[in-house]
Amino acid sequence: MLDVAKEVIRIESESILGLAKLLDQNFIDAINVILASNGKVIVTGMGKSGLIGAKIAATLSSTGTPSFFMHPSEAFHGDLGMVEKSDVILMLSYSGETEEIIRLLPYAVEHNITIVSISGSPKSTLAMNSDFHICAKVEKEACPLQLAPTSSTTATLVIGDALAIALMKSRDFKPENFAQYHPGGSLGRRLLLKVQDVMHKQNLPIIKFGSKFIELAECMAEGNQGVVAVFDDEGDLIGIVSSGDMIRAMRREKNYKDISINQIMTRDPVCINGGESLEFAERLMKDNKITVLFIKHENKLVGIIELNQCLV
Repeated sequence: MLDVAKEVIRIESESILGLAKLLDQNFIDAINVILASNGKVIVTGMGKSGLIGAKIAATLSSTGTPSFFMHPSEAFHGDLGMVEKSDVILMLSYSGETEEIIRLLPYAVEHNITIVSISGSPKSTLAMNSDFHICAKVEKEACPLQLAPTSSTTATLVIGDALAIALMKSRDFKPENFAQYHPGGSLGRRLLLKVQDVMHKQNLPIIKFGSKFIELAECMAEGNQGVVAVFDDEGDLIGIVSSGDMIRAMRREKNYKDISINQIMTRDPVCINGGESLEFAERLMKDNKITVLFIKHENKLVGIIELNQCLV
């Protein structure tokens, strides 16, 4: 069974690699016509191609190209009302002769709707009647009977991904844009939620400049944040002491209890504004190799955020 699985993977991998040689000006033209369109990309396909088409439509929509899937059979029972002249129809049929897809061609032509197709035959009815045809021909299916769509559906999916990513790059689609379409995911949370939304605001561990080590230890224990913020007489944040700083001082100094925090604190700690995203806070902590950030407003401490709060 492992040999069978490895053979399927080998066949489909070779099929995908062969697609690069088939791409031509039609792919570029398809990208340009979609970019120039003020409408949507309507993906349609029957059977297994339809399942692949639904995924392609979802990928396009989530990467900045408005798109939806239209079942070719339902199209003639009212769904064609969703199609507008400004739209581009992406038709999928490996044979290029699927009856339900071919029946859509006259409607698209009559209404001057641009047709982009993906099939395995440049000489098929679908290809010959499309404005732009992208060839996704594979040498053979992974199915030993050469009946079940396997390599061919994978090839169509890969071409769909190539279209989506090319469009994404052409639109200069950024992580912030992606997050807007995925607010429920971890990336969406980190990009859309602000530091001020999750930061600790109560019982912040603070201590006055000049305090002794024993006071620092008590403040560190009560705060339970692994850090203590150091303030001057005007209440401005001027430094930070971490639990690591304390441990190193205890190992280094025999009379560590007499040490002033002035001797072990780090001045000008890395801080962040509460309006920044969790993603930015995460990046800032990783770049500086720290796990806690102070949030300042007009040089006053208003909160603390830990790295693990940015990673959920």
